[in-house]
Amino acid sequence: MTTTIPKITPRVLSKRARRYMMVKDILDRLLALILLLLLWWLLAIVALVVILDDGRPAIFTQERVGQHGKTFRIYKFRTMKRSAPKSQPTHLLGDPRQYLTRSGAFLRRSSLDELPQLVNILLGQMSFVGPRPVVPNQGDLLALRHENMAEQVRPGLTGWAQINGRDEVTEEEKAWLDGEYVAHMGFWMDIRCFFGTVLPVLRQQGVAEGKRKEKQASGRHNPTKHP
Repeated sequence: MTTTIPKITPRVLSKRARRYMMVKDILDRLLALILLLLLWWLLAIVALVVILDDGRPAIFTQERVGQHGKTFRIYKFRTMKRSAPKSQPTHLLGDPRQYLTRSGAFLRRSSLDELPQLVNILLGQMSFVGPRPVVPNQGDLLALRHENMAEQVRPGLTGWAQINGRDEVTEEEKAWLDGEYVAHMGFWMDIRCFFGTVLPVLRQQGVAEGKRKEKQASGRHNPTKHP
């Protein structure tokens, strides 16, 4: 049985949403600066672990698509060997485990590899909450996000799709969930996404290491549920 994904409304961001985005940008940058000052020692330890495990560089950079389709360089701790494909999302690789470094699996499951994106947030390229940034060659997902208005906001460290299945949902469902976030964007929605991320990370849920399998007709994810 195929799940029907409804269209997202409204088609234009409301004045309330635009005002909220302005305030959110200031809060994002301030919180990112505070966390970088508080967690510099953790970033240094993780960087050292990566270097001792597989040499330099400790930081992996990649072009991603941001707000309004503008590209930027995202920062992550390197979890893959230097021989890994550079422009393909990890969950779409046939067998990414062959490319993972010894420390990489833990860093990915714990999401510690995402910590350098605090710099992206400080630079105004990302937000703490929003649709996850994708690589430019994910044309189908980008087209779906355009239809659902997800490109209207800055990409996030976490988002509505991440707490509703992460890499286990299809691209169509992910784009729908991203559109739902935009349609319902606000302080409490961001709080729900932010704290809803903690439990799946602790349980190490939703990370797909390899091409995702087709979901069964049992309907383990229901994209028609509104926030």
